[in-house]
Parts: sequence; structure tokens; C-alpha cells
Amino acid sequence: MDLDSMHSVNQLRTMEVIDINLGMKLGYIKDLKIDCDNYKILALVLPEEKASWFKKEDAREIPWENVVKIGVDVILVNYNKTNSNEV
Repeated sequence: MDLDSMHSVNQLRTMEVIDINLGMKLGYIKDLKIDCDNYKILALVLPEEKASWFKKEDAREIPWENVVKIGVDVILVNYNKTNSNEV
């Protein structure tokens, strides 16, 4: 494994997530869903773009399989609302 291609969780949280289909900014990672038994990331959890004062903040989950590329300062994903799990 190339050490240059490794990122810490803190680095991932500072990278903006972008949908490659629309070129739309989705935001920054709020959390990661991890399979502790198999040591794998299952999904990226991002806050929903609109949250009101009276509504509980929703989150969107992007499966790890939909991550296309992790660059220097952005994460490119194939975001499809119908395939993603809303948390």
C-alpha cells in the first residue's frame, strides 16, 4: 500500500465531497459508518443541506462503493439519491 494514498479521518473530514454526475458540492463528512469486525468503511455520512430550527438534522449516507476518487482536497462520489441511505 502506497503511504501517499493514505488519509487520516481528520484529513477526510476537511475534504469537500462532490457529486461527479452534477458537479454539485454535497458538503463535508460529518461521520463515517465503519464495520469494526472487518475493518472497513461502509459509508460516508454527510449532513443534509437544509435543516430548520425545529427539524431534527437529517443526514445522508453515501455507500463507500460510490466513492470514485479521493484527491488532495476533495472526495469525488457517484451520488444517486435513490441508492443512498437517508439516516
